[in-house]
Amino acid sequence: MTKRIASSISFLLISTVAFSQEDSAKTSPWPTITGSVDVYYRYNFANAKDASTGEKYTNNYTAFTNSRNSFELGMASLRADHSFGKASATVDLGFGKRAEEFSYANPDHSTLFAVKQAFLSYAVSDKFKLTMGKWATHIGYELTDAYLNRNYSMDYMFSYGPFSHTGLKADIGLGKKSNLMLGVANTTDYVSQNNSRFFGLAQFSTATADDKLSAYINYQGSYGGSYGLTQFDLVLLGTVSDKFSIGYNGTVQSVKPDGGSSNSWWGSALYFNVDPLSSFGITLRGEYFDNKKAVVAAPGTSIFDITLSPNFKIGNLTIIPELRFENAKDEVFFKNNGDPVKSTFTGILAATYHF
Repeated sequence: MTKRIASSISFLLISTVAFSQEDSAKTSPWPTITGSVDVYYRYNFANAKDASTGEKYTNNYTAFTNSRNSFELGMASLRADHSFGKASATVDLGFGKRAEEFSYANPDHSTLFAVKQAFLSYAVSDKFKLTMGKWATHIGYELTDAYLNRNYSMDYMFSYGPFSHTGLKADIGLGKKSNLMLGVANTTDYVSQNNSRFFGLAQFSTATADDKLSAYINYQGSYGGSYGLTQFDLVLLGTVSDKFSIGYNGTVQSVKPDGGSSNSWWGSALYFNVDPLSSFGITLRGEYFDNKKAVVAAPGTSIFDITLSPNFKIGNLTIIPELRFENAKDEVFFKNNGDPVKSTFTGILAATYHF
């Protein structure tokens, strides 16, 4: 009798362990792995260089394409996402010049160069989620990963706006199509804080019932210390039909340096997206960028740029032959002989792949 009872208990224990392992496997799946690669060749038609020194000019003032007549690796990315119950984690790594520029604020030769995003989240409820770590900025229309953009070259607003934030944020569902994000972070783009200045973050998003029009109102602002920065940003997305959509981005950033007076730069851009075929689309971007007061490290002038980017899609591969024209109020570009000029013309052949 004792042996039978012992055998029964053993059977129940083994069954319970097996069931627990099976249940655990169901609730804790393998991480989701995604990635992308982008490469490009950029040719500036001025082929400019200094006549006396031979120094070559790129005629480029925007992020990620500061090269001249050269084949380049943009970035190779690998991202892992995992969730278990209400908790989740994301690690997003990038390698290449694009990743290094994105993480420019990290110490030279630091392993942090490769960390585009790394954060933990906990869903307190279906309408309230907390996230802590480093994440890509909520500000602007364009994104760091090339395959997520229809233009390969970046606009000026992305290039001189924030790239990332490291801190704590809360995502709050307001019902229907509206959401609110509130957060606090280190100095913009910095993983480690080396001063007393923190940034408040906010985003309000909403959309129509049919999702054909959506809006994002974005904010970042510093507090603490004598340096001040405030930025307001608006993104609008409109779907006219299944073959035509329009995007808009407008931003204004005010900066008050230590002991100085406040000055602002601003920009505005329209994106026209046409997709006659599932394998082919084309995007026309027009942007106006005003930095006349030299608030950021771009030329202290105003620049209008227009970019035409056909997208040829073969599965997960997208080929982008791009043409870009830029015209400034002042002579900030260079001709072939090195003389300054107001405008420049550039061609890019790029390819992106994602999985």
